[in-house]
Order: sequence, then structure tokens, then C-alpha cells
Amino acid sequence: MKILLVGSGGREHALAWKIAQSPRLSRLVIAPGNPGMEALGELHPDVKATDVAGLVALAREIEADLVVVGPEAALAEGLADQLARLNIPCFGPSAKAAQLETSKAFSKAFLARHNIPTAGYGVYEDVAEAKAALANYSAPYVIKADGLAAGKGVAISPDRQDAEAEIERMLGGRFGSAGSRVVIEEFMDGEEGSLFALSDGKRAVLFGGAQDHKRAFDGDAGPNTGGMGAYSPAPVFTPDFVQKANDLIVQPTIQKMAEEGTPYKGVLYAGLMATEQGPKVVEFNARFGDPECQVLMMRFDGDIVPLLLACAKGDLSQAPAPQFKPGVVITVVMAAKGYPDSPLEGSIIRGAEQDFGPHVQVFHAGTKRRDDGQLVAAGGRVLNVCAYGKDVTEARERAYEAIAKIDWPGGFNRTDIGWRAIGRE
Repeated sequence: MKILLVGSGGREHALAWKIAQSPRLSRLVIAPGNPGMEALGELHPDVKATDVAGLVALAREIEADLVVVGPEAALAEGLADQLARLNIPCFGPSAKAAQLETSKAFSKAFLARHNIPTAGYGVYEDVAEAKAALANYSAPYVIKADGLAAGKGVAISPDRQDAEAEIERMLGGRFGSAGSRVVIEEFMDGEEGSLFALSDGKRAVLFGGAQDHKRAFDGDAGPNTGGMGAYSPAPVFTPDFVQKANDLIVQPTIQKMAEEGTPYKGVLYAGLMATEQGPKVVEFNARFGDPECQVLMMRFDGDIVPLLLACAKGDLSQAPAPQFKPGVVITVVMAAKGYPDSPLEGSIIRGAEQDFGPHVQVFHAGTKRRDDGQLVAAGGRVLNVCAYGKDVTEARERAYEAIAKIDWPGGFNRTDIGWRAIGRE
């Protein structure tokens, strides 16, 4: 099979790493890719993930049997729709179906319409109206930009003054058009995790769970980020919890999307809160999470390509059930100093491409290679150091041992990834 993989981050490096292991693969083309993927496929750095016309042309040129879309931006731009017109199988939902992620207002209205458990909410475009609506909620206040904001469009304000300031910032243009509307939600008390499911538009099969660490610094302090680390499986997802989440959230979502004429194909990421009332939806994403994808790909046992192709072709009925290795995989994100607000770019990274042994993989998230061959930081989240172990403690020790061998003064990382799970072992 000839496969085109779209994207350039750590999620896509992990997908490329897994796809490249498939005996069905004859050619892997990656657009735009990053230096970590150089040995896995042919990179097309000139074709960006939002260049729908360029990606479609590339898929036609290589006669792609499958296109796998990593980032949400390409889905929002309608890449899957364009490929469908050419009968090129695409792993990823249409632009309308992707609204489960690309518009929080759409997603919340969908959940409310079908009585799928989530927090109470309101949608506002006017600053004064949004501020007045805070009277309907109690602290802490959850304020979300409606559109895509690279994982940074959520604020949890401890008091009303901070919430009002956040409303002013979002509706005042902090996230551009993504913040032209805000969603204010009830605060849900509980522990959060991410549950994944693969869907062919009619049915869904579960694809494991993970727990992310959103705050920039140890102890869950500092600003929200796109994710500073993750591990899988997540102890918060007990078998009973997963069963309830599948019955009350995942299956109804896929079923109702199909009934409304927007069948959902690809991976559904359900960010869930474990509340006293059971699982509730925090948010949906229309793609594999980042950095959750990295731990899932390392845990997944088998050939990923038949599952991706079955989703794209709309028939999972004959596909093998996903299997996962026993044990735990953890990933620690190494980010550029200044992330998430003003990451320092261009600092030299040494030692990231050495052989760390069979239990460790380093996925590139925001790197580039200079003309002299040096690897440098080219983004906020730069490296994902992933490690496998029999339990969280062993996986974490291996990850941090690898980090100690990477020479990058321009970066930082949290030292407590997996702390919730460690306390349960």
C-alpha cells in the first residue's frame, strides 16, 4: 500500500513509526514531516498540513491507497471531503463531522440534543452578556474559546474577576476568530482522562485510554498547554467506567452523528471527567491526541494499517480487534523555554537521536535540521520521550533516564509525569 501521512508533530511521528512497521506498506509519504521521520518515509516539507490543494495533488501523484490525517487543522479545512470526491480513502472525518472538535458550541449543542452526559453551558459573543452570565455559574469558572486554539483555548478561573478578564481576552481577539464566541461551562469536579475509539461512520471500537498533563509545571502549576506528558493505560478508567462511557457517550455519539447525516469516520477522542454521577464529556477531539497518540502507538500490539483503512473505507466489521501490550507507556514532553506563551526557537539539541534501547522511543514534535546537520528547536513542544515498563514506576524511570542523556539547555520538562498513577501502585 502507498500511504500519505499528513502532519509534522509528535503525534504524526508516532503514527509514521507504527505505520512503517506494517507488512502491507510499500511506500510512506509524509507531508510536511519533521527530521525525526526522515528514516521512516519520504518527506515533503513544502506541502503544509493546511494546504488542502497541495495534499490532494500529492495523494493523486503517488496514487495513495490511504491518506491518514494527523492534525485537526487539515480536517477543519475539508481535506477528507476533497479526498472523498476522488474516492481516495481517508482516515479522518469530514469538515462537518469534525465540528465535534472545531466548534465547542456545535459539540455542546449536539450533546445536549441527544442527552449525552456533559456539563451545563452557555454560548456568548458579547462581552457584557458573557460577564453577566457568570451569575449563573459558581467558581471556579470554565471559559472556552469556541474554535481551534492549539489546545490553549481553555481557562479555569478561580474567581469572577479573573473570569471576566479571561472573557475580555478571548472575545477581544486573543485567539483570533477561534475566540469570536466563548462557551462558559459548569465546573466538573473529578479526574480527567482521554478515551479513544475508531469509527467507520456506523460503528465504533474502543482504542484504549490515556491521561494527559495539561499544566506547564510540576504539581499541575502554571498555564494550560497542549500537553506536557501522558501515560497509558489510565487507572481512572476502570473497566466499569469504560463500559459506561462506551454505552452512554461513544456509541450514541457515532450513532447520532450518522442519523444527522454527518457520519463520523476516523478516531474519536473523548475527553472525559470521572464524576460522582459517572463519566461526562469535557470535550471531543477529531484526531488522536498529542501526546496521547505517542503512548497509544507504543502500546498497540499489531499492524495499525488494516484498522486505519477499515475506518476510511467505512467497514470495521471484518477488521481485527485492537490489541495492546500489557504494562504501561509514559511520555514526557520536552518543551522550549518560554512555552506556551513565547517559546524560544533555534536552540541546539544534542543526543536526541541516539539509540536509547528497546524500551524507549523519542518522537520529534517541533524540530528542524540546520544546513550543518544540527538539530534545533522549532516549536513549543519539541521532543516526546516515551518509555515502556511493566508499571508506571518502571516506565517513568526509563523515560527520565533517557532525558538525562539529552543535552538541551534551551528546553525544560515536568519531572512528575504519571504522579496520579504512581500513588495508586
